[in-house]
Amino acid sequence: MTHAPHSEVAQHAAQAAEHAPEGVFPPFDPTYFPSQLFWLAISFIALYVALDKFVLPKIKTTIEERRDRIADDLDAAAQAKADAEAAGEAYEKSLAEARAKAHVIAADTRKALDAEIAKETAEVEAELASKQEASEAAIRKAKDKAFAEVRGIAASATTAAVEALAGVDVSEADAGKTVDALMKAKEA
Repeated sequence: MTHAPHSEVAQHAAQAAEHAPEGVFPPFDPTYFPSQLFWLAISFIALYVALDKFVLPKIKTTIEERRDRIADDLDAAAQAKADAEAAGEAYEKSLAEARAKAHVIAADTRKALDAEIAKETAEVEAELASKQEASEAAIRKAKDKAFAEVRGIAASATTAAVEALAGVDVSEADAGKTVDALMKAKEA
């Protein structure tokens, strides 16, 4: 029995060789088309089942994991951006508050310095005014003293000049009255 199936296959091959046209490539021989289509269908179904049961689920899982990771990364990036914007706004707000506070401090300091300068200026002006009054009083006193001495000298000189020129004896009191009258006339 072992020889019978082998001999049938050999007979079948021999018959196919007889019917096959000369020079045709065996896969393109129409006599083999039914068996080729059968094995093609079996191979296709086996490949499809293998892909569907083993390969495609792994690819699908990998794609979903990547999609989830990308979505998580995008969410994290959006959150980081929102945090950065909030931090930037808080920074700008604190900077504006600090500037406003600095302006208030500068204005208060300027007012305090202006008040201190005005106080010191008033004190210095008062001191200068009192010194000026004292100086003017001292000058008036010295002037009055000088005028008194000049009047006395002028009266003595007038008495001596009248005696020398006119030979008349004039009292110093009369000469003083004359000098006073001449000084008043000059001042007017």
